[in-house]
Amino acid sequence: MFKTYEAKFKALSDQLRLKIMYELNQKGQICVCDLTEIIGLSQSKLSYHLKILLDVNLIEREKIGTWNYYRLNEEEVRGLLSEELCCIFYPEKK
Repeated sequence: MFKTYEAKFKALSDQLRLKIMYELNQKGQICVCDLTEIIGLSQSKLSYHLKILLDVNLIEREKIGTWNYYRLNEEEVRGLLSEELCCIFYPEKK
């Protein structure tokens, strides 16, 4: 379980990936072609960062036609910001 959280927080430890997540939160689902302009990265560099976020399930991808569209995985993001994580460090005493 700790390895899972380590990977998620490692993915969040990069300023560009945080910016990507911020933009996805602001715009909802967005095409990778539009995201390259917003973030200011080439598609290959952006794909590298998107893969890291996808691998830890913080974002989701949907292919529509020839383009990939990305959105936040709300459940995963909320899980990192919720009591679920607190319960790992402060379990109820029995």
